[in-house]
Amino acid sequence: MTFAARGAVGHLRARGWMGPLAALLASIVLFSLVTDTFFTADNLSLLLEQSVVIGLLALGQTIIVLTAGIDLANGAIAVLGTLVVAKHAASAGQAAAGLVCALSICTALGMASGGLITRLRLPPFIVTLGMLTVVSAAGRLYSQSRNYPVSVDLLTVFGRGLNIGHASLSYGVVLMLVLYAAIEYVLAQTAWGRHVRAIGGNSEAARRMGVSVDRTVVSVYAVGGLLYGLAAWASLGRIPNADANAYQTANLESITAAVLGGTSLFGGRGSAVGTLLGTLIVVVLRSGLTQAGIDALYQEVATGILVVLAVALDAVARRGRP
Repeated sequence: MTFAARGAVGHLRARGWMGPLAALLASIVLFSLVTDTFFTADNLSLLLEQSVVIGLLALGQTIIVLTAGIDLANGAIAVLGTLVVAKHAASAGQAAAGLVCALSICTALGMASGGLITRLRLPPFIVTLGMLTVVSAAGRLYSQSRNYPVSVDLLTVFGRGLNIGHASLSYGVVLMLVLYAAIEYVLAQTAWGRHVRAIGGNSEAARRMGVSVDRTVVSVYAVGGLLYGLAAWASLGRIPNADANAYQTANLESITAAVLGGTSLFGGRGSAVGTLLGTLIVVVLRSGLTQAGIDALYQEVATGILVVLAVALDAVARRGRP
């Protein structure tokens, strides 16, 4: 193995990407062998399309989990965002204003969760579980349990894209990849990213080192909320219809993607690139099992087993550290 190759492998291992990358490649090879339709340009393009919404939700989830927090309300916040922008566009005919309003509401809801956690010293699980209930009910009340079809180009832009040979690349996929690259850079190269990891590792030690723990935690939840709003926008490009009952399990899927990507639920360890790989693992597993004719219930069982194994391995690794 050349020096450059050894360096690349070492970098992957240091970042915690090696395991998720190996699992993703193994899954692709397995389903390519057992089905005739998996490893095609059309299907691979579809897999990327299916990863956009969960991928953006998982990205927000990752930076929150890095602080040893969690957000159970991210899917509900994104759904409320779709309802706000779609209803505003339908009733007032002002898609741009509705989009700004939706992004602002999603960001504010994330910030509210962070504020309750820091000001009242409440567990993130309890705060975001309550937020999930409140936001889900608010979405149904706001929409009156109606669906709102969307046809405005601005709102469906992320469903369009470029044709590359026999494959297609939507603007939604481009948006996801750009945001993942940006968050990876911020986490690795900025003081804010170092503070986020330090808080997840030991919040009291971070406080003693001069880190503004409360302000950083609130900012993390606010950034998460903005990412949920962008996920809502991207979802309208894929399915141009706002439905209060959509994405019921998105919160669990986003946690699954983050955990499979190597993000520790105990905080302090993880990466955006790892979560991207985890998201692709979830999407590949679901698509491959479906094409192989496996019942959806068994798919959930398989995903659940993977999550438990990933968390268990993380816990064992943490106990083995000095």
